[in-house]
Amino acid sequence: MSRLKEPAVAALETRPGLAPLLRHAPLTRFLSARVGSIAAQQMLMLAISWHMYELTSSAWYLGLVGLFQFIPGLATTLPAGHCADRLHRGRIVAVCLGVQAAIAALLAAATMTNAVSRELLLGLSLVLGAIRPFQMSGQQALLPMLVPQGLLARSMALSTSVQQVCVIAGPALGGLLFATGINALYLTCTVLFCVSAVLYALIRYDHVPPPREPVTAETVLAGLRFVWSNPLLLGGISLDLFGVLFGGATALLPVYAKEILHVGPEGLGLLRSAPAVGALCVGLWLSRHAIRSGVGKKLLIAVAVYGAAIVAFGVSRSFLLSLMLLAISGGADTISVIVRQTLVQIETPDRMRGRVSAVNTLFIGASNQLGEFESGVTAAAMGAVGAVVLGGLATILVSAAWSQLFKPLARRETLH
Repeated sequence: MSRLKEPAVAALETRPGLAPLLRHAPLTRFLSARVGSIAAQQMLMLAISWHMYELTSSAWYLGLVGLFQFIPGLATTLPAGHCADRLHRGRIVAVCLGVQAAIAALLAAATMTNAVSRELLLGLSLVLGAIRPFQMSGQQALLPMLVPQGLLARSMALSTSVQQVCVIAGPALGGLLFATGINALYLTCTVLFCVSAVLYALIRYDHVPPPREPVTAETVLAGLRFVWSNPLLLGGISLDLFGVLFGGATALLPVYAKEILHVGPEGLGLLRSAPAVGALCVGLWLSRHAIRSGVGKKLLIAVAVYGAAIVAFGVSRSFLLSLMLLAISGGADTISVIVRQTLVQIETPDRMRGRVSAVNTLFIGASNQLGEFESGVTAAAMGAVGAVVLGGLATILVSAAWSQLFKPLARRETLH
């Protein structure tokens, strides 16, 4: 991309609102490329989870879907970060989306021939888990290359808002497509993945390959050592790990939709979309009004609010109330995501952003996929309601503990 002159950069950074962001061409190209891919990913995971529950009627197998995505990610996360620091980040993401398009097409073909089985769904979950670190590392390390640092926090918020629009639209559209057949959903995912892959491949930025150096354990593990030696980053990333690990209810939403709230696949789509509605509202607000003070305390409070909303959702028997509580949880989680990811990018030199983003991806994967497995195991032992309530309470305790264990995080005042 062409660099802005310093006066133009200063003018953009000091102007409030969304206008200076939307007029920044590299950022708008990046956001356009994200739209289809996120919506397709949401629909694909919705279809896989519902398909698995239809085949097995088992919360245990819903948990296994998450576990089978987490395990291969352990092996590929650090190499993914190393690749993101050496190769063109947009093209890395494009390849990952191409693989997901092939998976969606395979599921469509298997559905037409009645060949879908729990083994196939778990096998494809392994592939999705293996490529996700490459995609996430590339995406996270790409955005700071497209905008000046003064716009990074608001760009993160706007990117999160765009993501949440797709998270809302994806499951909701997926629920509607179920009415015409699950095959229509898989084919739609295939098309969206292909279009997004092309858009990511066309993103341009000043990519300067680093000097060649041997690939050793030291270079691959550099990001992990960097995070471990920085209490601010370690506290922020691990807070998300344990908060979402215990407090995630996503894996059990098919159980709530079918057995507790009795709303079917269409209601499941709305339940999956509800957190994104809250996240969208908060993300749009923060894209116009960045958090300027007390960011550490606000981060910890947001995680505690997230946990409280999950507890209330766990005991709710009203569909509308459940949607509202999930929206609150999504809004609180967005504050955590924006603060944490902005701190990660600001505190990390560009030469290591890919590897540090990979560590962040590892923690996110553990919190999401391993959290889904934890939810499935706990639900199998004590029921879905007990699992969700216990997880939300654990998240509140994590927030309180981290305020004492990671003082640099709790005392952080600004995002700069």
